[in-house]
Amino acid sequence: MKYVGAHTSAAGGVENAPLRAMEIGARAFALFTKNQRQWNARPLSAESISAFKTNLNKADIKPEHVLPHDSYLINLGHPEEEPLTKSRHAFLDEMQRCEQLGLPLLNFHPGSHLKKIDEADCLKRVAESINWTLDQTEGVTAVIENTSGQGSNLGFRFEHLAAIIEGVEDKSRVGVCIDTCHTFTAGYDLRTMEDCERTFGAFDALVGFEYLRGMHLNGSKATFASRVDRHHSLTQGELGLDVFRFIMNHDAFNDIPMVLETIDETIWPEEIQLLYSLIEA
Repeated sequence: MKYVGAHTSAAGGVENAPLRAMEIGARAFALFTKNQRQWNARPLSAESISAFKTNLNKADIKPEHVLPHDSYLINLGHPEEEPLTKSRHAFLDEMQRCEQLGLPLLNFHPGSHLKKIDEADCLKRVAESINWTLDQTEGVTAVIENTSGQGSNLGFRFEHLAAIIEGVEDKSRVGVCIDTCHTFTAGYDLRTMEDCERTFGAFDALVGFEYLRGMHLNGSKATFASRVDRHHSLTQGELGLDVFRFIMNHDAFNDIPMVLETIDETIWPEEIQLLYSLIEA
């Protein structure tokens, strides 16, 4: 079964995100558990935690179909020790918030070498950061998101994802979130069903579908292999609908949160229904 939703706002408190997901007909959703552009945030209150769980139940969405996203400031592969330590502690806080909310996934961008260390060393630091965090937490899986490869960001090759996973000691608590826009602009074509067979076949061979924990379903404003991260609505831009038809009819994408991050939130209900309409009888 497919579980589709969108990245809903937690404005006014994390407990509001499930209700906003329910309003758009979502069966899954993503959220930030704190301000994604600030290092520090107040701890979650007992009241917010309780209300979140109540509202999640009201929305009839399971915790495993929620895909929280960490702060954009965090760089788990940072080449310098002080910023790396700061990022690790911030990531630990994010994972502890997921623990408190009873959410088993935490989605994050792997990291950037900032042109100061080589790719292999950066990927090793990311894996070490994950290990450091997992050692201090329980029940939450670190979900690596593939990237477009803008600037010095890593994670745009499936090999990068595989290298990070290889360095993680507890393989049961590491996974991957595939973003369709990022995949396409990183240089993996998805415009036809045949392209999808090749691209997702390569993912399975190099990483493995057993590590797939979530999807971000986005169109792309940027062109193929441009290494530019610019999301678009599903029916607009460079990507087309075949990739979403492929995903909605492939068993590898069952029972994971699939989240819209498309640019016009006013049409999210229609985009959710569009995705379900692509399922073939």
